[in-house]
Amino acid sequence: MNNYKNSPSASVPKALKVWFFIHFVVDLLFAIPLLIMPELFLGLLGWETIDTIAARIVAAALFGIGIESFIGRNSSVEAFKGMLNLKIIWSVSAVVGIALSMVQGAQGRPIFGWLLVAIFGSFNVLWAYWRIRIASLQPR
Repeated sequence: MNNYKNSPSASVPKALKVWFFIHFVVDLLFAIPLLIMPELFLGLLGWETIDTIAARIVAAALFGIGIESFIGRNSSVEAFKGMLNLKIIWSVSAVVGIALSMVQGAQGRPIFGWLLVAIFGSFNVLWAYWRIRIASLQPR
């Protein structure tokens, strides 16, 4: 393991760049059908009622965060800190919001809702891990 603390121009670990690319792909896999055919896509996932405007706003957020993951994958450590902060805030908010909705019986509590909690929760843990690790890459 490299000692990044003493490096004047710390580089971002390759594994984090790979995770940013994976995140880009996952976000687009959900964003595209949410934008183009939200009723069909969400209906297949067990949603009982669909607000196409809200679904497309979620698609826009996924496009923004996912495409920035791709565009920013070769950025500086400082840029990664900002991107990771955004991803942590977004994913923890999604976990809380979706979990509350599921507990309250939203959409008939489709199993996919709980899967979304798990997906966002997993990404949150991943981003928090990397944010803590990235903090050590630059001298203080």
